[in-house]
Amino acid sequence: MSDLRCAAAPLSILDLAPICAGGSAAQSLANTLDLARHAERLGYRRYWLAEHHNMPGIASAATSVVIGHVAAGTRTIRVGAGGIMLPNHAPLVIAEQFGTLATLHPNRIDLGLGRAPGTDQRTMVALRRHLAGDVDRFPQDVLELQAYFAVPESGTAPAPVRAIPGEGTRVPIWILGSSLYGAQLAAALGLPFAFASHFAPVELDDALALYRHRFKPSATLAQPYAMAALNVFAAASDDEARRLFTSLQQAFLNLRRGAPGRLPAPIEDIGMVATMPEKAVLEQSLSCSVVGAADTVRKGVADFLARTQADEIIVTAMIHDHAARLRSFEILAEVAAT
Repeated sequence: MSDLRCAAAPLSILDLAPICAGGSAAQSLANTLDLARHAERLGYRRYWLAEHHNMPGIASAATSVVIGHVAAGTRTIRVGAGGIMLPNHAPLVIAEQFGTLATLHPNRIDLGLGRAPGTDQRTMVALRRHLAGDVDRFPQDVLELQAYFAVPESGTAPAPVRAIPGEGTRVPIWILGSSLYGAQLAAALGLPFAFASHFAPVELDDALALYRHRFKPSATLAQPYAMAALNVFAAASDDEARRLFTSLQQAFLNLRRGAPGRLPAPIEDIGMVATMPEKAVLEQSLSCSVVGAADTVRKGVADFLARTQADEIIVTAMIHDHAARLRSFEILAEVAAT
């Protein structure tokens, strides 16, 4: 099956593996595999999962394990991390994990790397992470990881430390970001770049412009390749889509209030639980969202693509009801195909 595309841009999925109110982590992981198979049938290019820790509403903390679960349960769709927070890990460990995944599932595994903690300060300590020093090492850690995946040069002695499996797998590495930092690093290293505009849209336009302007061709990539993230909530009507969207809005508010929890069931109006200042924060933080019926989605995605000129769009949908979530991605696929 060829890639699902909206205009010239392929469509992919970012699954935050939501644990829903009234549900469980086991159900969340079952839903993740079901959605991945659904996405594969519909023609989405990639299916990415993200690393978050100590989050009651997210089931993908052991990201490489969930990626293996999804890859084993699908056949053709690319599966990967969007992303692994590299300062939480030794590069060798990630090389071994993703080298193993690439060995089991050749030419299907992606590795997106971020430098944020993906958690709170106390959990960072539990992860043995020391923020200042580890973040400062991020570019060096990316280069170290690339070296573990490289094909050894003929006639040279083996490296003293090797990733087995991993060596020679050439797992594709992406740099993720929600600011200008990731754009600069991806450009300098000649790597593809993915921007987290689904929750941090402020520097989207500047980051994409900077990445393209400063991009240096590499052995990995001859031209810049940028992916932008977009929330898409599609339903039979605009009103129903707006109702589904309130689950993400409530979850975002709960996180900002310091009370993260499971993904809430939708409500009729976010104004029932949000103050005016909170609604303003939601509108800004979730401004890269398309919410509505098919015609609304068609226009919204086209406008986002025209704005960003993204080479690929990665879509996420934190929808409480699994059937409604499946249908949302179906509607988007139908829109993209027409």
